[in-house]
Amino acid sequence: QVQLVESGGGLVQPGGSLRLSCAASGSIFSIYTMGWYRQAPGKQRELVAVIRSGGSTNYVDSVEGRFAISRDNAKNTVYLQMNSLKPEDTAVYYCNAERPWDRVNYWGKGTLVTVSS
Repeated sequence: QVQLVESGGGLVQPGGSLRLSCAASGSIFSIYTMGWYRQAPGKQRELVAVIRSGGSTNYVDSVEGRFAISRDNAKNTVYLQMNSLKPEDTAVYYCNAERPWDRVNYWGKGTLVTVSS
């Protein structure tokens, strides 16, 4: 069982930055694939960024070049650095952990990011 706790959301003006953090329980964090998803009002949840155990990353096209996902295995934490934020980035952001051998997924409760002037 993995428990995920997100933090770092809030209100930011367009063009601003935020860094989300996701703290994970468990001693084998380093082998999980970690991801950030988001869900805007009235829309389906979408994958924003993923980082694998080896460090490779992927991003949805709409955040490529603006967001950066990283992980600190010593702290059992994954981060999402969000720069040049746009109103369309407004959403609840969820942390996800995928167990590699059976692809079981764990979810955090989410943190709200609001981009507005």
